[in-house]
Amino acid sequence: MPIDFKEFQEKLSTGFRPWHRSFQFWVRAADIYTGYKVFQVRVNLVKDVEKAEAMWERQHEYAAEKVYSMCSDMGGFFLKIAQVLGKPDLAPAAWVRRLVTLYDQAPATPSNMVQLVLEKELGKSVDEMFERFEWDPIGSASIAQVHRARLKGGKNDVVVKVQHPGVQDLMMTDLRNLKAFALCIQKTDVKFDFFSVCKEMEKQIGYEFDFTREADAMDRIRTFLHAVNRKSPVKVPRVIRSAVTRRVLVMEYMDGVPILNLGDEIMKRGINPDGKMAAAAKQNILKSLTLAYGQMILKSGFFHADPHPGNILICKGSEVALLDYGQVKDLPNALRLGYANLVLAIADHDHTKASEGFRELGIDTLSLCSNERAELFKLAQVMFDTKLPDGVKVLQPFSDDSSIKKVAVRGFPEELFSVLRTVQLLRGLSVGLGINYSCSEQWRPIAEEALYLAGRLKVEDMKSMERHKRGFLRRILGW
Repeated sequence: MPIDFKEFQEKLSTGFRPWHRSFQFWVRAADIYTGYKVFQVRVNLVKDVEKAEAMWERQHEYAAEKVYSMCSDMGGFFLKIAQVLGKPDLAPAAWVRRLVTLYDQAPATPSNMVQLVLEKELGKSVDEMFERFEWDPIGSASIAQVHRARLKGGKNDVVVKVQHPGVQDLMMTDLRNLKAFALCIQKTDVKFDFFSVCKEMEKQIGYEFDFTREADAMDRIRTFLHAVNRKSPVKVPRVIRSAVTRRVLVMEYMDGVPILNLGDEIMKRGINPDGKMAAAAKQNILKSLTLAYGQMILKSGFFHADPHPGNILICKGSEVALLDYGQVKDLPNALRLGYANLVLAIADHDHTKASEGFRELGIDTLSLCSNERAELFKLAQVMFDTKLPDGVKVLQPFSDDSSIKKVAVRGFPEELFSVLRTVQLLRGLSVGLGINYSCSEQWRPIAEEALYLAGRLKVEDMKSMERHKRGFLRRILGW
């Protein structure tokens, strides 16, 4: 039987690809990590503070190019890593400037492949299904790309989300490598249970490849937000149910400006970006997002878990549209209420209750300092509130003064990772908008209501309800 060399070559290439990708990751990650470790030794010998700061800035710029190159060249899951690292409160400014350009910059799938996926999934030709289809994508992310189109007989435009072929295997390879790297990091520099975090990421990202699940999540969140508000604080796209499959999702088109371009849009309209009107618009945007997330996490437990800037559009009148429901989380009741307790502890600056809240949530810590409760409270703020602790402008988990160095997190519940990530992304947005605020203070009444309805809080203990208790009782109890 003759050997089909093309088929053999393709199988060999496919089988070797994960190994090649793993090799690329470890070489690049080791290069960036060791670069910082060698630099730390050098900079510690410099006594001049200004000179040391200038050296750090150059090192960050040098490393930023390497991180950008790794994420850009490898794509896939590393675009999601760029979203996490490119936050102004977490990463050095040089990293943020470089990585923020990677949002929605994944390589696009060629139009002929897009057509094959569409026709296979929907069972009709593109011409039969759509009156108009724009083959140039309006955005391409790590898992899928989106196209603007109009369905036959439709009056309004829709967005067609199409999954990149073969992307799932690559992303799972990336996650396995990241888990191994996390184990190395937590045993050396950062005393945090990153391995459990990576396991939860692996589970959550696995869900993203099923667009029928995403459509259900979108409908559920849209219905919930409309049910608990006179007007939903954020706009959620309406799903076109007749055009949803595992790899294709058609939904309502939202007309707006990406939040990353908000500053340019404000200037384009002749508004002073540093003036009162711009500040009020930013406050309204953040208020809408914060309210929506407080209600989703604390009232429902089912929430959109990916509020990175690429998923947020600003529509007319500073209305906020929240896109991409691939990453959602259904929080168990015990964790939802435990987190509500921690929210109250942080809002009230109660060190004792914060410590109790950590234990209730199953976060296992080990004190490596004398002032354990103060550092544990600071760690709670850093992890679960959008307001940075006093005197902290950028989180530096590797610095000797970091709370992570003083209080080791030996065990972190996987289920809680989505809350942690969501709060971190919200903080990144607030810092990017130039507003330092506490989501815990904003969420206090929602947390109190959640705990009251669960029988874990008395009305007289509701601090944030003092002036509004009568309205609260009327709404909840029908008084």
